[in-house]
Amino acid sequence: MTTSSLHHHARLSVAPMMDWTDRHCRYFHRVMSRETLLYTEMVTSPALVRGGALHLLAYSQQEHPVALQLGGSDPAELAEAVRIGAEAGYDEINLNVGCPSDRVQSGTFGAILMKDPARVAACCAAMQAAVDVEVTVKCRIGVDEQDPHEVLPAFLDQVAAAGVKRFTIHARKAWLQGLSPKENRDIPPLDYDLVYKMKQKFPDLHLSVNGGITTLTEAKAFLENGLDGVMVGRAAYHAPADILIAADAEIFGQGSPRDLFDVVHEMMPYIRAHCDKGGKLSQVTRHMLGLFSGRPGARYWRRTLSENAHRAGPDLVLEALAKVQEQAALIE
Repeated sequence: MTTSSLHHHARLSVAPMMDWTDRHCRYFHRVMSRETLLYTEMVTSPALVRGGALHLLAYSQQEHPVALQLGGSDPAELAEAVRIGAEAGYDEINLNVGCPSDRVQSGTFGAILMKDPARVAACCAAMQAAVDVEVTVKCRIGVDEQDPHEVLPAFLDQVAAAGVKRFTIHARKAWLQGLSPKENRDIPPLDYDLVYKMKQKFPDLHLSVNGGITTLTEAKAFLENGLDGVMVGRAAYHAPADILIAADAEIFGQGSPRDLFDVVHEMMPYIRAHCDKGGKLSQVTRHMLGLFSGRPGARYWRRTLSENAHRAGPDLVLEALAKVQEQAALIE
């Protein structure tokens, strides 16, 4: 996939989220939006290079455009990891410089790397030298006592000098001491103005904003005000229809919004194939619980799939859908 094509898809992306954006989640999201750029959960370079955990790279060809997010801090090891990722066919390789978890800090990668832009630049240079696939960075505006207005432009300048042209900026600081990873997603204040200032300062960089964005209306406002892309996280997972169903039409000018019932029917061959291979129904349907969020039948849909999918087969999905359709018809 060309860089210009990837930049087009990056107008809207779904954030890499540990334990959430696995291959089943991404397939489901792709059914709703053909254009949105999707990201894997973070995969560590040691897991791939030293652990040989190639199963973490499994995905369906229908997921394209899809990016692999890597965590690591050793240039040579990351170079080998991107070679593995490129051979697997991923359209983009993204370096995680934003995750604040203790486990990530102990491995000297994630948000703690905001304190060492020279290492990030060295990692990115090594990664780019290893493959032709575009290498990108997802970062915070700073960590701990850093002044984001000083740290972020210096970080972007140094890493861009190593050849990175596309960044996703989570518009919050990360507090590595005193806040949990969950608290780091909510408590530090958002500073969207700083992200806009970075776009003014670095007009040639492709900059996406991440953090606290919950609607397509908000996403469109960021794009209309000059940013190149918007990355949505939890809202795209918990209420995927609100973000992804109309994304192709409203963000990319392509087609019309998908029908939610059609989405479920389109998922059925994938679900049946997964179960036929010995997979559990719940491994797929746990990502679909929020499909009807805010709509008639949402509670029944969620309860039926969450309580019964671990011991039922694919037909449970159609049974739940039939009930949702009944409740929707009563309101019309």
